[in-house]
Amino acid sequence: MMRDSTVNFSVLHRTCKLVVLLCFFHISVTLIFYVRSLDIRFAFAQNQHAHTAKHDQTTSKDTVPEAFETNHFSVDNMTTITKDIGKCPDTSPLLVGPLRIEFSNPVSLDVVRKENPNLKNGGRFKPKDCVALQKVAIIIPFRNRDEHLKFWLYYLHPILQRQQLDYGVYVINQDGDEVFNRAKLLNVGYSEALKEYDYGCFVFSDVDLIPMDDRNTYKCFSQPRHLSVSMDKFSFR
Repeated sequence: MMRDSTVNFSVLHRTCKLVVLLCFFHISVTLIFYVRSLDIRFAFAQNQHAHTAKHDQTTSKDTVPEAFETNHFSVDNMTTITKDIGKCPDTSPLLVGPLRIEFSNPVSLDVVRKENPNLKNGGRFKPKDCVALQKVAIIIPFRNRDEHLKFWLYYLHPILQRQQLDYGVYVINQDGDEVFNRAKLLNVGYSEALKEYDYGCFVFSDVDLIPMDDRNTYKCFSQPRHLSVSMDKFSFR
């Protein structure tokens, strides 16, 4: 009888120890999950805070593109307006007809610049209120004719602008004292002009030829054309 009691007590003791171990294990697992849940909550809170800050930053950044888009639309509108102005008429309404050409009073390049404020660097011009019908390169072979060149620029720039041309002037200078090679200078001017712009028309002019009527248009036709059929030094014959 005593032995049975001892056995039962031993079994009960082991059972109690097992229960205690299971409880301890359960409590340990619970504590581990609880601590991990705290870490997750803390990380989640940090992520939420970071996400909110990022969202605010994105919203703040999105404000700039709205302004940019407004400007973008304005640029598109301006581009559309530029496209809608249409081509220049075949005969410019700005032409005045016969001109008074005088060489008695010298002119300077400063005067040329002052009286032609719309000229770009390199003697370039294009009309603002319409799209020019032709892109014209005017090529001048040159050597030691400074005064003639000043008069040419003084008179021709206003004429060419009234003719509503998209044009550029190329003065091709020959250095040295060798025989003046006009043809070679014209070829050089042609090649150099095409490097700068997609010209479709080329006018080869002497530096001392100035039209007396701005209706003598510096543009190209279906066939080559002589622009100076009569000159004053030949009594216009």
